[in-house]
Amino acid sequence: MPDKLNHVDYRWYVVRTKRHQESKLVELLEKQKVQTKNILEIYAPTHTTVNVHQDSDDKQKPLFAGIVFVLATQDALMNFMKEHSLDAGMQYERKNEKGERTRMCVIPESQMRAFRDYNENYADKVIVLEHPYSDYAFNTKTGEPNEIVRVIDGPLAGCEGYICRFRHEKRLVFQVQGFEPGSWLTVSCPKAWDLRVVRLHNMEGDRFSIGTEKGRAVDLLVGFLQACGYGERTLPMLYDIIARLVIKPSLVSLCKNLHAQGDAALSRCLALMAGKEAELVINLVRYEHDNPGYVKANWSKLTLRPFLTPTSGVEMDEGKTEVKLRHKDFTEIVRKVDITEEAYQPSRKKNETLTTTYYAHIGMMEDKDKEECTYFANWDGFLREYFLTAGKANEKLVAGTVETVSNGRANTEKLIESFRNYAPTLYKVLTDEDSAVKAVQDFKVGEDTLSVMAIKSSAQEKNEVKDLLIQACVRICKEVNATNHLSVWRRYLQTVWLHN
Repeated sequence: MPDKLNHVDYRWYVVRTKRHQESKLVELLEKQKVQTKNILEIYAPTHTTVNVHQDSDDKQKPLFAGIVFVLATQDALMNFMKEHSLDAGMQYERKNEKGERTRMCVIPESQMRAFRDYNENYADKVIVLEHPYSDYAFNTKTGEPNEIVRVIDGPLAGCEGYICRFRHEKRLVFQVQGFEPGSWLTVSCPKAWDLRVVRLHNMEGDRFSIGTEKGRAVDLLVGFLQACGYGERTLPMLYDIIARLVIKPSLVSLCKNLHAQGDAALSRCLALMAGKEAELVINLVRYEHDNPGYVKANWSKLTLRPFLTPTSGVEMDEGKTEVKLRHKDFTEIVRKVDITEEAYQPSRKKNETLTTTYYAHIGMMEDKDKEECTYFANWDGFLREYFLTAGKANEKLVAGTVETVSNGRANTEKLIESFRNYAPTLYKVLTDEDSAVKAVQDFKVGEDTLSVMAIKSSAQEKNEVKDLLIQACVRICKEVNATNHLSVWRRYLQTVWLHN
């Protein structure tokens, strides 16, 4: 950005003066600005003290006192400093190496905008923390990663950070740029629950992904077994495969043995597994070795695979997005579904829009006498927990929008952690009598019962109704997964969506 005489660039410089003398310095600079062409703008921070969290307490400390920022050419600003005998001086950068030449502190335009935005909108609302930002990535007591969220409205809109617990309160911890080049402030915003945020998928340490690892391994094997036509023998064969691998954890040997005993199709499927898929299976086997009976205890019933899984099991022809698999009491429809998420890599401080292919599993049962059919999705674990929350707990989940709380001085209102507030599609399914998709408890599938999301259709509208069920279930998954306010229900969602 050349100056008005095309000599040198305009830069933001930092001028220091005594505390409470900022207004006098600004007044003189404004007068000089009128007389010279090369002083463009003067900015004195509106908030010069901050709340600092130190020694387990919040205290007020001066941070920006005695500082004025000036957008000018170096010559113009230096001439001003020489002409006026002020108790003020230019801010210089710290030397990094011995013999290095000292340089004036210069603030990049983008960093200056970010600093001004913080000082004018956040400074009176946040608390400066004593530890670096990276220290707040994990819960110090449990070792688990803290949730990463993005604020979507209000003065902190666009801000990203960790949800952390401080004593009995949850706060949003994030970074703002300081006034020196390359400097950052780690700050926290109290009352995190009052902020409207969207949860970001943590690509490096998300508990949701870790929690479904064993489920993905079992589902992978179940998909292979069903695709190879094992039908009702799927579970016994699953237990047999796990038992063999516990004794000898070699997929090569297992494939050879299966081929020798006549299970050539299954042997081929296992041999074609990708490296990550094979790693999933071996990790499951190691866990079974250390915890005998784990797989049989947790997968004792198999009616229909979870609604969303990373693998189809059944091979799809090229260009096809859907395939059918016949079962004893129903037909399974496997549909390819692309899901887009906001993802975050903490170590690189990089945002990413991640699109992943999953497979939706839908059951279909026909009633030929009534000339209608019912489509259903397996939400058994999730809905079973919901139906168990009877009485007031259930009412709170689906009814209230706000509740009154006392903060010691006055009563304020806050949003309840409910489906109505944070999972509107699920709220509609559970409460709207006109909703085509219904949550059904103890839905009969042959001799088994499941809690399902279901929809009925006539023979003429099969495709439209099937699409409606899949779309509604996908929206519910994304809504529950994207909010940190329904963390308990996200845990139950692991039985529905085997997140990658």
